[in-house]
Amino acid sequence: MEGKSVVVRTLDIGGDKELPYLQLPKEMNPFLGYRAIRLCLEEQEIFRTQLRALLRASTYGNLKIMFPMIATVNEFKQAKAILLEEKEKLVEAGVAVSDDIEVGMMVEIPSTAVIADQFAAEVDFFSIGTNDLIQYTMAADRMNERVAYLYQPYNPAILRLITLVIEAAHKEGKWVGMCGGMAGDEIAIPILLGLGLDEFSMSATSILPARTQISKLSKKEAESFKETILSMSTTEEVVAFVKETFNK
Repeated sequence: MEGKSVVVRTLDIGGDKELPYLQLPKEMNPFLGYRAIRLCLEEQEIFRTQLRALLRASTYGNLKIMFPMIATVNEFKQAKAILLEEKEKLVEAGVAVSDDIEVGMMVEIPSTAVIADQFAAEVDFFSIGTNDLIQYTMAADRMNERVAYLYQPYNPAILRLITLVIEAAHKEGKWVGMCGGMAGDEIAIPILLGLGLDEFSMSATSILPARTQISKLSKKEAESFKETILSMSTTEEVVAFVKETFNK
């Protein structure tokens, strides 16, 4: 990547992402169950192997590591402590490891967003995972067609949670990215720009349209509409305002 940063998320399975060979137990609510960092903290052999591999690779570029589905400050601290343990072991064994690895976390759970100020003191960065954040906030399974109408990226509740995360991070001098469909969405982009999002992560097919759109937007203008958008009460209001204001 020639010096450009590479963010690697540690094993993030469960919910709609299954690995049959791990033979995990069937759960009533897999999206709320034994997955992501919960699995890794329990199955530490798997987790530590990943971390050692990342640490060995860190000398070859600008690596950043993030932990998925963090629900509590203690979970993040525990995961980071394991990372530092493995780093110390490698250094003692004479293996070269970078001293400049940023360690961050996904924000996918509403409770995490609510106390983002507590997490911001611990992390180097946040990455907001909107796919899960939206379904958890709206209590609507994004895989269920009958409640698909509740999967609302522009809902004011979602936008306020995102704002909490961005403001908490910036107060601590940390940066915030976003991964998930929302980051490449043409309605969401001007909103996110106005809320102060630092990095947009999206599927490859969305990059050029998003880059073109952002190049035509004024960050200062987008920021001026922040409070107006956050004061709205429905998704429909937000969408209509964005279309009228930015998609002329």
